[in-house]
Amino acid sequence: MANFFSDNKDLQFQLDHPLMRKIVELKERGFAEKDLYDYAPQDFDDAMDNYRRVLAIAGEVCGDVIAPNAEGVDHEGPRVVNDHVEYASGTVRNMKAVVDAGLSGMTLPRKYDGLNFPLICFVMANEMVARADASFENIWGLQDCAETINEFASEEQKEKYLKWVSAGATCAMDLTEPDAGSDLGSVMLKATWSEERQTWLLNGVKRFITNGDGEVSLVLARTEEGTTDARGLSMLIYDKRDGGVKVRRIENKLGIKGSPTCELVFTNAPAQLVGDRKMGLIKYVMSLMNAARLGIGAQSVGLCEAAYREALKYAHERAQFGKPIIEFAAVSEMLSNMKAKLQGARALLYETARFVEIYKQYTHISHERSLEAEERQEMKFYNRLADGFTPLVKLFSSEYANQLAYDAIQIHGGSGFMKDYPCERLYRDARIMNIYEGTSQLQVVAAINAVTKGTFVDQIGRYAAEEYAASMCPVVEKLKALTVKFTEMVAHVEAGEKEAQGFKDFHARRLVETAGHIIIGYLLARQAGQSADYEASARIFAKLAEGKITEAYTYVMNSTTADVALFKAVEQETL
Repeated sequence: MANFFSDNKDLQFQLDHPLMRKIVELKERGFAEKDLYDYAPQDFDDAMDNYRRVLAIAGEVCGDVIAPNAEGVDHEGPRVVNDHVEYASGTVRNMKAVVDAGLSGMTLPRKYDGLNFPLICFVMANEMVARADASFENIWGLQDCAETINEFASEEQKEKYLKWVSAGATCAMDLTEPDAGSDLGSVMLKATWSEERQTWLLNGVKRFITNGDGEVSLVLARTEEGTTDARGLSMLIYDKRDGGVKVRRIENKLGIKGSPTCELVFTNAPAQLVGDRKMGLIKYVMSLMNAARLGIGAQSVGLCEAAYREALKYAHERAQFGKPIIEFAAVSEMLSNMKAKLQGARALLYETARFVEIYKQYTHISHERSLEAEERQEMKFYNRLADGFTPLVKLFSSEYANQLAYDAIQIHGGSGFMKDYPCERLYRDARIMNIYEGTSQLQVVAAINAVTKGTFVDQIGRYAAEEYAASMCPVVEKLKALTVKFTEMVAHVEAGEKEAQGFKDFHARRLVETAGHIIIGYLLARQAGQSADYEASARIFAKLAEGKITEAYTYVMNSTTADVALFKAVEQETL
């Protein structure tokens, strides 16, 4: 029997991070519920034991149910029956398995029948589900929509919908439209208040909605008549049981075929307002999208894990010229680089999740009582890191998912091009990850402020000040030298921006990726001091980072403001 938690030492290592004690104490409010619920932990050790047991259950479901169903789900896919989604038979079995295992509502408070687990545990479960089947992660992982409800909805709404999610209700976030993809400020689905029915009524079309026929949907809609920008948008909850929404079609996609991506038609669909009017995009969707980007980070790392394992297994089994192909330097180097990127992406994922967790817990506590001055400072500190690291982890993990899926096929050779091996499906599934929930280009736009405002360089300085194992000193010295190059690049770009607007945008990706390479390098070096399992990856990643940063440095430092005009020339071209 396969268990995707117990067979992954890296996941178990991340769960033992020193910040977990702080996270658990914040989440449990000093274990205040130990006498109210028989399943609430008594202390830190009890909580950690509970997390491990539940994650082991999740790992077993992933290994024994979801993974074996993945190929069949990919082949069968969902369909539209009587204007609604009918999942593939394997997806139905998956849903039953996760609900029966009690894996719904993992992070939700116990008063709403949730497990009250930290975000770290939910991210780990997401990663394991994605390793088993990335398309099913899109369905199961959307329960993080409930976190937005928990943070912003009324008590009556929370009581109604969060308990339903904890019981296994599926979720969706209905944001994009045919004429409003990444530009959510252009959303035009109309929400009109009905005095007769005493509810909001939704009318319009949504497109590219993941799990669009979910039972609880958060809908971005225009409540303010006559507006055309973000200030006229609000967030509403739509309950599938109330009717009024039809699935026009399910998109025929390249990958993640088990996940229904829907076009929806709303016709007087009743809905409830969440929070305040006009704050839909400005406040609530931003929270929703940040959670989704962390989810895609977990999905991407899970796919990286699957791709690496498939490639490693095949390289051991496939013999050419009288020996397994893993004994050829070209193949072993590819696998070593794959492992370094996988472990690097995972290190960044859980570092980000810790930052988000602490910031979110202080936010929840602030709704219960006034924060102390020190607590407010901590909340601001982790909020700043969370804002910078969230687009960074989405950028790196999704790009690495594509690279590792590509390399997995390459190691399989011609066999990898056939549907006989899972790496073909992994390759197709990976392609969406650096597109949805904000393309890699948009993640750069979101992360560049963390470069120019010093968030990344300040955090890099904190990493540099830590103590490292003697074996990692050469790696740390290399990272310090690369940081000098990074600061020179930033200074050069900021000077160029003063001369020609657009110079910063032109080099933004090079700056953001340079920061990311240095940060991941430090994270792996730190881990190598705690476990020898990371030493090779830390050294390898440092070499990869040095190559990438040297290339970016040469390009940036030899670039002038005139270069921007060269690339803008293509904007005038027509065919």
